[in-house]
Amino acid sequence: MSNENNVTGDSGPELAALVASGTVDVPDFPKPGILFKDLMPLFGDGPTFRKVVDGIVAHHGPDSFDVVAGVEARGFVVAAAIAYAVGIGVVPIRKAGKLPRPAFSATYDLEYGEATLEVHEGAFVPGQRVLVVDDVLATGGTAGAALDLVERAGGTVAGFTVLMELDFLKGRERLSPRSVHALLTV
Repeated sequence: MSNENNVTGDSGPELAALVASGTVDVPDFPKPGILFKDLMPLFGDGPTFRKVVDGIVAHHGPDSFDVVAGVEARGFVVAAAIAYAVGIGVVPIRKAGKLPRPAFSATYDLEYGEATLEVHEGAFVPGQRVLVVDDVLATGGTAGAALDLVERAGGTVAGFTVLMELDFLKGRERLSPRSVHALLTV
């Protein structure tokens, strides 16, 4: 598991420690030189996952967003849980070629390559307040593309939350002036 000493995050040390305790470092995945942060243990621990989801909802306020958008793939898990907790809908932001109807797309750089995300045209009612969630914020490429797609599809970004921010990759800076909420910053 990740080091849980001196953990920090935008919602305080308790939630940061919960995320850290549910994270396993996997070296050389998906490519040599990358240290992958695997959050699957967190998702598999019901009480911990519930506290994390409740912490995200408490941070934003359950009345501050109308729908949750999750970024493929682990963002789907978090988005669905938040949507269920609040009693609203969830919209997937998918990798290219996975959506069956016309979609907006955005191509962006990753820390280890290039990718494209898509969201259905008409996924949001114009002006609908959208909470966008993902598991990890790295360089900000994925997040920036997802936030832009929400706006292109008619939504209004009400917030952006990640479970973990890899501070050394400067993704928060790349997204500025947009606000980032990270439960754990490493």
